[in-house]
Amino acid sequence: MGVQDDIASPQVPASPRDPALLVERRSLFGLGLAGAAIGTAAAASLIAPSAAQAQTVAKSKLYTIKERGKLIVGTGSTNPPWHFQDASGKLVGMDIDLAKLLAKGLFDDYEKVEFVLQGSDARIPSLVTDKVDIVVQWMTVTPGRAQQVDFTIPYYREGNGLLMLARGGKYKNYEELKAAGSAVTVGGMQNVFLEEWIHKALPQAKVDAFDSPDSAMQALNARRIDASLQDQSAVRWLMQQAPGRFVDSGFGWMPNSYASAVKPGDPTWLNWVNTAYKEAMVGVDFDYFAASYKKWFGIELPIPKVGFPQEFA
Repeated sequence: MGVQDDIASPQVPASPRDPALLVERRSLFGLGLAGAAIGTAAAASLIAPSAAQAQTVAKSKLYTIKERGKLIVGTGSTNPPWHFQDASGKLVGMDIDLAKLLAKGLFDDYEKVEFVLQGSDARIPSLVTDKVDIVVQWMTVTPGRAQQVDFTIPYYREGNGLLMLARGGKYKNYEELKAAGSAVTVGGMQNVFLEEWIHKALPQAKVDAFDSPDSAMQALNARRIDASLQDQSAVRWLMQQAPGRFVDSGFGWMPNSYASAVKPGDPTWLNWVNTAYKEAMVGVDFDYFAASYKKWFGIELPIPKVGFPQEFA
């Protein structure tokens, strides 16, 4: 994480091609006329896979989900704009939109999804114990986590940002903050890395630590600090909530990628989710994906260029 955190398709039966079985077939064909004399029953025994071989082919979660009739998703409920409850108590956010998109791809119904609300520390355990089918919960991709789960393609590039007052503040952008040196005070939620993170962007700035993001925002509104350290997604969300009051400094740093995660060892399920995500970003579901980005981040995504796929250019 960054600052805040640490259309329906028919079921296709699996038809694995066992290398051992192919070797058996090649051996049978190589016997020629002599081999043909073995007899029909003996030849059939060579061609047919044994019961033990058949049992080693695991059933993909994709087909289990299709048979169940709903998708079970692990997510949170307290971190806007990713996953939170709106004024009516409805679960909303970018992660929620993505989960519903997967349900639409599986069942042609955005609502055929069950959400399991969990803390960040439960994301990996809930996957490996099959409590959920997938985690869609602003999960940062790291090499360490990638040893425990399989990550999908990323859907957001997170990073640190600086939120400033649009009117009445001393500084207008990152360049002015940096030029002011030690005259600048940046606030953020208390964290052992707070000074290190701020000084990566503003080496000479004073640092003020607060016990919560709300306290830091109160200090910014009262002009006791010049900027508030936030995740870039939070910066964009707060600007959406109070148009004209806040402004992004224009500088982001310490990038990290958000992706969904699935239980390891199921390439069929992982490939299906990756296909759904990719075609949301550049293909048939782009309008849905772009509308979600606009709603939660205020970002107007450019329409993917028509013609040769640019991701392969």
